[in-house]
Amino acid sequence: MDTVRIGFIGAGYIADYHLGGLTAAGGADVRVIAGRSRERPAMLAKRYGIAEVVQDWRSVLERADIDAVVIVTPDNTHEEIAVAAAQAGKAILLQKPMGRSSAECVRIISAAREAGIDLQVSFMHRHFEEVSCARELIAEGKTGPVLSMRLRNATPGPDWKEWFFTQAGGGTGVVLQLGSHGIDLSRYMFGEIEQVLATVAIQRPERKLSDGRRVSVELDDLALATYRFASGAHGSHEMNFVEVQGCDRFRLEIYCEDASLWLRTERGLLSFYAPEVTGKKGWFAPDLPPRPLGARHHALWLDGIRGKAPREKTAEDGLATLLVAEAIYQSAAEGRQVTVKRPADVLRNN
Repeated sequence: MDTVRIGFIGAGYIADYHLGGLTAAGGADVRVIAGRSRERPAMLAKRYGIAEVVQDWRSVLERADIDAVVIVTPDNTHEEIAVAAAQAGKAILLQKPMGRSSAECVRIISAAREAGIDLQVSFMHRHFEEVSCARELIAEGKTGPVLSMRLRNATPGPDWKEWFFTQAGGGTGVVLQLGSHGIDLSRYMFGEIEQVLATVAIQRPERKLSDGRRVSVELDDLALATYRFASGAHGSHEMNFVEVQGCDRFRLEIYCEDASLWLRTERGLLSFYAPEVTGKKGWFAPDLPPRPLGARHHALWLDGIRGKAPREKTAEDGLATLLVAEAIYQSAAEGRQVTVKRPADVLRNN
């Protein structure tokens, strides 16, 4: 299979990232896009040369000329659409968060395993060039073991849709909507999170949307968590929907025995102080490959479908992210440190 024939389900803000990434990766033929309205899907179809626009996502799954689907719909629709896609025999790339609960994730994974299809959850940050470079340095032992990290996910908040802030609309709050990026990045870089101590809050009980409407905020817009990793490292993680400026996707500081690494800070995309690596004191900023946003991510997914590269285990990672999020909420509610459940144990018991 040289070209993967794709059905695209959803037309929200994140659709541009995936459609641009698929275009940059090459080898993808997006044949149809489905969205609840016609205006936004039609605009995306024109921008990316997609031949057909539909409003019923089910019609995409019925097509024999579709090999895989990308699902970028609101969080409360993920389980229904992903399970139906698995039953239709389509490979799946599912936007994070995988579901609204670990139970939803388990049901999606079970459907994919029963159907024998490839299921991937989209965690875009792990595919950034600076993340790849820093992870390689750490894995090669050039920095010494990681001792601690400090991570921020901060934005002004999604002001373009009211559902992000309401339970009835299917929103999930800052921990899953924004913090899931950081939870996955933490696990990807530093290994399993074993213990969580956290607090969550609603700092802005009312939000003004970009179209002028006002909406009551029913879901957390700020969370602060500390992690203890299985490796013995510790970390802090801020998840913030109430910062006026926000950070550049994320801000990550890593402190190792022999080095310090900063990602997406005032020192640039990646800068590290590592005399054992560079042979001199002082901060060093490596040259990073100038790849289009999303190209690495989507090329890896497409090659996995084609059988040209190993498939990632991001379905289990999606479940793991939910288990950490649930530990954050439990810790905040009970005011104590909570042990995070292991994905393998959860899947074994369901």
